[in-house]
Amino acid sequence: MNKISRILAVVVTCLAIGYFSGIVTRSAITTWYPTLVKPSFNPPNWVFAPVWSMLYVMMGVAAGLVWDRIESEKEVVKKALVFFAIQLALNALWSYLFFGLHNPMLAGLEIIVLWLMIFETYVQFAKINKIAGYLLLPYLAWVSFAAVLNGSIWWLNR
Repeated sequence: MNKISRILAVVVTCLAIGYFSGIVTRSAITTWYPTLVKPSFNPPNWVFAPVWSMLYVMMGVAAGLVWDRIESEKEVVKKALVFFAIQLALNALWSYLFFGLHNPMLAGLEIIVLWLMIFETYVQFAKINKIAGYLLLPYLAWVSFAAVLNGSIWWLNR
């Protein structure tokens, strides 16, 4: 598999996970989520889909760039991709906890673990390919914002 194929494979995987996570959120966004008290900095709902789509593409490109180094740095790349897979699973889990279970507190605790795993993925990716690491920084920033938003929603609705 060449570099472009690897990048495309991971981008499609990330977008698919985002899509399936969206299925969990869809009904709650129109029924449960509007009933919550939200902070003044809560973005309008239409912002989330394009932001997450761009982040999933950037995550996929980053992972594809790292995966492309598998031949020369097998163990380091495998370790980095394990962290990537864990954070991607935690990303999907957050949607289920927050929107599926309607549990901002549990989702808030989980997003802390997610943030730590994204940070570790960034560290591992940056060792292998600096551009791959840089591509994860907007994701880390957005999840930082999402954590504050999550915590605020929990606090306002406890």
